[in-house]
Amino acid sequence: MPLFFRKKKPSDDARKRLEYQMCLAKEAGADDILDISKCELSEVPYGAFATCKVLQKKVLIIHTNNLTSLVPKSCSLLSLITVKVLDLHDNQLASLPADIGQLTSLQVLNLERNLLKSLPQSVGDLAQLQMLNVKGNKLKDLPVTVSGLRSLRTLDISENVLQELPRVLAHIRTLETLTLDASSMTYPSPDICSAGTESIQRFLCKECGIAYYPPSQYLLPALESDRGGTSVDGVDRAVHKYLEEESEWQNKFLDYEKRKEKKMQEKLEFERRLNMGQREHALLVQQINSQKDEILQTVREDQVRLEEGLTKHQRYLEEERLKLLQQLKQAEQGIANRIQKLLEDNQRQKQSSDILKSLENERIRMEQLMAITQEETEHLRRREVASAMQQMLAESYKNKLIQMTYESRRQDLVNQACSSLAEMDQKFQQILAWQQLDQNKAVSQILQQIEMQKAAFEALQVKKDLMHRQIRNQIKLIETELLQLTQLELKRQELDTETLQGVITEQRQALGYLLQQLLKEKKQREEELRQILLEMEAKSETKQENYWLIQYQRLLNQKPLSLKLQEEGLERQLVNLLIELSAEQYVPVFAHHQISLQTLSTMTASDLEKIGVMEAGLQRAILKRAQEILAVAKTIPELLRTVDAEVPAAPAPSAPFEEPPSPAVPTAPPLQWDQKKSECVVCMEQEVRAWRRPGAGAGAAVSSQHPPTMS
Repeated sequence: MPLFFRKKKPSDDARKRLEYQMCLAKEAGADDILDISKCELSEVPYGAFATCKVLQKKVLIIHTNNLTSLVPKSCSLLSLITVKVLDLHDNQLASLPADIGQLTSLQVLNLERNLLKSLPQSVGDLAQLQMLNVKGNKLKDLPVTVSGLRSLRTLDISENVLQELPRVLAHIRTLETLTLDASSMTYPSPDICSAGTESIQRFLCKECGIAYYPPSQYLLPALESDRGGTSVDGVDRAVHKYLEEESEWQNKFLDYEKRKEKKMQEKLEFERRLNMGQREHALLVQQINSQKDEILQTVREDQVRLEEGLTKHQRYLEEERLKLLQQLKQAEQGIANRIQKLLEDNQRQKQSSDILKSLENERIRMEQLMAITQEETEHLRRREVASAMQQMLAESYKNKLIQMTYESRRQDLVNQACSSLAEMDQKFQQILAWQQLDQNKAVSQILQQIEMQKAAFEALQVKKDLMHRQIRNQIKLIETELLQLTQLELKRQELDTETLQGVITEQRQALGYLLQQLLKEKKQREEELRQILLEMEAKSETKQENYWLIQYQRLLNQKPLSLKLQEEGLERQLVNLLIELSAEQYVPVFAHHQISLQTLSTMTASDLEKIGVMEAGLQRAILKRAQEILAVAKTIPELLRTVDAEVPAAPAPSAPFEEPPSPAVPTAPPLQWDQKKSECVVCMEQEVRAWRRPGAGAGAAVSSQHPPTMS
C-alpha cells in the first residue's frame, strides 16, 4: 500500500455545486440549512465551519462525499455548536472527534455507511440527541457512556459486527426504536432481540435490577425539560408571543419568496446569456478546428515530402557507408592475412632447428676463414682488393658524412632556422671535394693501414652476411605494413567509424612486438659478427703481412648462396618458389636432400614434414605452387630446360656482390597518402622526416624521424 495518496480533485460539476451551495447559504434571508452533499469532498472546507459559526446554521448536510475526517486541522468543532441536525452518511469516516460531546444542541446524528470501528466516550454528553444512526459500519461494541443519552428515541446499530449490548442501555428510558441484527446477537439472545425493543429493554432492566417503564412516561418530561419548563401562568404571554412570531415569520417568508423569484429571474437571464456565450464559443471553436485541420493537413503533406527526401538521402548514405565499410573490411582482411603470414614466418624461423645448424656451420666457416694459407698470400690481388676496400670505405665514409651533415643540419635548423642551410651545403661540397682529392692517396694508405683494412672487412662482412640481410628485409617489410596500417587508421578517423578498431590495435601490437624482436636479432647478429672480428683480430697478432686484405679478398671471391646451390644442382625455380613463400630458411634442407621440382610433385605433406617442413599451411602452399610450375612447364617445355641450362659463371668481383632481397612484399592496394596527415608509423604523433641508418647506402632512407629501434 503506498504511503502517500494524491488527493483526487473534484469534478467541475461538484466544484460548481459547492460554490453554489455556499453562496446560497450566505444570502440574506436564507434558511438555516447548509447542504454541501455530493460535492466529492475529501475534507470539510473551512468556509463551511465559518458559515455555520457566523450564520448559526442548524442543519449541516455533508453526505455522499469522500470525507475521512470531520474536522480539518485549522478548524474547531465549537464552530458547529448551533447545529441540531448533522448528516454524514455515505462517507469514509473511520473515527469521530473525541470531543464530539461539545455539540450539545445536536438532536439528529446520521453516520450510516461509514468505516467506524468505535464511538468516542464523549458521545454520552449529547443530552439532546434524539436519533443516532450508525448502520452499515464496523462497530464491535457501544461505549458505556451511551447511558447519558437521556433524550434518545431511535437507535439503529444494524449491519455491524456488534454481538452484545451494554447493560447500561436500560437507563435510556426514552428509547422507542432499537434496530439491530437479531440473528448475530449473543447478549441478549436472538429470541429476545427478535421480540422487539420493549422485550430488549425489559431484559436489560431485569439484568440491571431496575423496574421497566414504557418510553411514553419519560418522553414528555424530556421534551419539556428541553424547552426550559414553561409555567401555567405564562401561557397567555406565550400564546401572544407565538402569534407575533408567527406573523413576523409570515412576513419574512413572503419577502423570501419575492427574493427567491427575483433570484430565479436573474438565474434564468444568466443561463440565457451563458447559453448564447456557449453557442458563440462553439462556433469559434468550430472555425478554429477547421483552420487547424487545414494547417495540419498542409504540415502533414510537407512532413511526408520531407520524410521521403530524408529516406532517400539516408538510403544513399547507407549504401555509401556499406561500400566504404566493405572496402575497409577488404583492406583490413589483407593486412590481417599479411600480418598472420609474418607471424607464421617468425614462428617458423624460431622453431626451425636447421637455422641453428646453419649458424653453427657459418661459425665453423668463419673460423676456417681466419686461417690464411701461403697460396692465398701469393695470389693476393693487392691493387684490386685495395681499390674495392677504398670504394667500400669511401661509401661508408660518405654515409657517415651524410649522417653527420644531417645531424648538424638538424641542430642548426633548431637554433638558426633556415639561415644556415647554404653554409652546410657549402661545407658538404668542400668535404666531397677533399674526399675526391684524397681518393688516390687513400688507396696507397689502405695497403699500409691495418685499421682501415679491418674497417673495410667489417663493413663487407655485415653486408655479405645472409642472416643480417634477411633480418633487414623483414624489418623493411614490417615497416611497410605499419605504414599501410597507419594509413588505414587515418582513413577510419576521417570516416568517424570504430568498426574492428580492436582488431587493428591487436595487429599493430603484434607488428610492434615482431619489429622489436627483429631489431634485437639484428643487434645480436651484429654483436656476433663483431665477436668473430675480434677473434680474427686476436689470431692476426702474428703480424702476418696483408692479413685483412686476404680476408677481404675471400669475401669478394665467395659466391652467393643461390649460385652455390645452383652449382650443387638445386633448380633456380625451386629456389624462387621457396623465396616467394618466405621459406628461404629451408633452401639448405632442399639442397641437402637433392629435391627437384619433379620429385616435389610426387611428395606429400607427410614427406615434407619428415625432411623438416613442419608448418601445415606452408606444406600445402609448396606442393600447390610446384604443381602449378610443372603444369606451365608441360605446355612450354623449353622454359624448364632453359632455366636448367643457365649456370652463370662466378667471376672474381671487384665490388661486393649482394644477393637480391626477398620478393615478399605487401600485396594489398596502398591507400591514398595524405601529405597533411603524414604521421610517423612508430610514435603516431610527429610528422615524417627523412632518416638514414648509420652505415647504410644513400638509398636506405626510412620515412620517419625516429630510428627503427624500440625502447
